[in-house]
Amino acid sequence: MPGPHDLFARYTFGHPERAEAELRAVLPPHVVSEVDWSSLRRESGSVVDPELRETESDLLFTARLRTGRSLLLYVLLEHQSTVDRWMALRMLRYVVRQVEHWRQAHPESSLLPVIIPLVMYHGPEGAWTAPRRVEDLFELPGETEEARKNWRALVPRFEYLLDDLTAEREEALRSRPGPPLARLAWLVLRYGRTEELARKLPEWVALFAQVQSAPEGSEHLVVVIRYLLWTGDKAVQQATGQVLHSVLDEQRAEELMRSYGEELIERGRQQGLTQGLTQGLTQGLARGREEGLAQGVSRGRAEDILRILAVRGIHVDEGTRQRILDCTEVETLDRWFDRALQATTLSEVLDGGAHASGRKDS
Repeated sequence: MPGPHDLFARYTFGHPERAEAELRAVLPPHVVSEVDWSSLRRESGSVVDPELRETESDLLFTARLRTGRSLLLYVLLEHQSTVDRWMALRMLRYVVRQVEHWRQAHPESSLLPVIIPLVMYHGPEGAWTAPRRVEDLFELPGETEEARKNWRALVPRFEYLLDDLTAEREEALRSRPGPPLARLAWLVLRYGRTEELARKLPEWVALFAQVQSAPEGSEHLVVVIRYLLWTGDKAVQQATGQVLHSVLDEQRAEELMRSYGEELIERGRQQGLTQGLTQGLTQGLARGREEGLAQGVSRGRAEDILRILAVRGIHVDEGTRQRILDCTEVETLDRWFDRALQATTLSEVLDGGAHASGRKDS
């Protein structure tokens, strides 16, 4: 299953408006000026060759050029959180397979579309160090650069674009043109693997407020908050709570924390911080409303189970759906959740499970 970093990057930059902001920041100026950005579209999963999907965060877009020619511009955007020495070879393979796919769909064409591969990097290993050109992966004969140059002309030549967020200054990322969510995502991804994140979050309150006030801002804010709560340590989680209080009213902040209380508690268990999270975030944001938090935990877990079943193509009748939603036994919901990740049938998940009254499955 995709991790939280992949899901966050995919959600943010899978939308054409925010993808445009990323592409404008990285593509060469002459390309930016020649693209008709109003034509930028994300290709559906049925269009992208399945063999391209070696990671869950590959995104593919199409656009037209301003000349009005029928030539399509393909842009392959891949999010990457670790340095991969063989990325140039991977990206070349992506491009070749997409070209093959395009030729099958357009047998009458004698020319190929332009495909621009782009890697966005924000990993914890420091700056990107892997070769960006395929020719740099070959061991070329020759004692001198001149001799190796003759051999280099005989190997494939290919280079991908790189957006190394770890090499960007905060001011540069904040000043990039684009929607508030894109700018906030660049910052969160840039500092998400560093100890600086907890200190910087309160400094970005104005940007969080811009995200909240934008169209669909409430949904976008929830995605960012959920990502921070799930991936951050105790300091980040507490700083996230401070930001919530600055951006939202008390009631809405409490609703968000109840809604994602399950993520907080589970993360706390993993890191041995359950008590700290309960006393710090729950008391600070939920004002001790333990009953509401418990309801939010069970409801959120039940909805997660139903989403997983839907993604895995497992049909859930209305009676069973209500049974899952009505269950208040967190331990039972946790078992169902774990089973749903691997199940192929509904019976494998429930296995005579708990009824709406909350009895444990036998």
